[in-house]
Amino acid sequence: MKFIILGCGSSMGVPRPDGFFGDCNAKNKKNFRSRCSALIKSKYENILIDTSPDLREQLLNNNIKNIDRVLYSHQHADQTHGINDLRVFYINRSKEVPLYADKQTTKYLKDNFSYCFKYNSTKPKSLDYPATLKLNALKNVHKFSNLQIKSIKVNHGNIDSICFIINNKCAYASDVKFFYKNTIHHLKNIKYLIIDCLRYNPHPSHFNLDELLEFIKIIKPKNTILTNLSTQMDYNKLKKKLPKNMVPAYDGLTINL
Repeated sequence: MKFIILGCGSSMGVPRPDGFFGDCNAKNKKNFRSRCSALIKSKYENILIDTSPDLREQLLNNNIKNIDRVLYSHQHADQTHGINDLRVFYINRSKEVPLYADKQTTKYLKDNFSYCFKYNSTKPKSLDYPATLKLNALKNVHKFSNLQIKSIKVNHGNIDSICFIINNKCAYASDVKFFYKNTIHHLKNIKYLIIDCLRYNPHPSHFNLDELLEFIKIIKPKNTILTNLSTQMDYNKLKKKLPKNMVPAYDGLTINL
């Protein structure tokens, strides 16, 4: 089983749409970052985490031909606005793609992408798009084939986001300011922690590097991978600041679980 980081960039990516690289060296390919999403690739199915606005490019770059289901961490645009790219997987199998989201994200998706979930009753059915996706309630624990995926709430500024824990080996929290005290035990000594580290200076809804390093001392993961990296976070410069068992992410980074 593999965990693939499809995108590890902050909400505007690196470079930003205006070409701004900030402190990132444009000559290093690892500094080209699309918006955050990830893939759990097992023997039996492919499970996508979030539909980044860069999803089409991410799927093509990683030769991903099928998505069996999608988990959403939260409702922000950089996690949801690639949703239309899932239509191809409906076309390929003539079956709605199942999505799993909390109440807030479900409402956001229905309000903004209603055409994905139902026919437009003002038109004859023969002229309208079919529903291509099916929303399901995100549970605390899901079991899919050989996978157990836990969902725990984390703080992301003025909303909550979801940290996903796969088979108690790998935790993925792309957008987090802090973990609630009653959830931290899920992360203790985990093999892989893939976690938000937006920038060096403080931010109201994301870990910065100093905050993350203090948190790591508490939970002691065996390996930590930093994601959601902004234009402040040059790959090589950041890597030199980190302990040996911590590395910055890059698009396409693959972990064997």
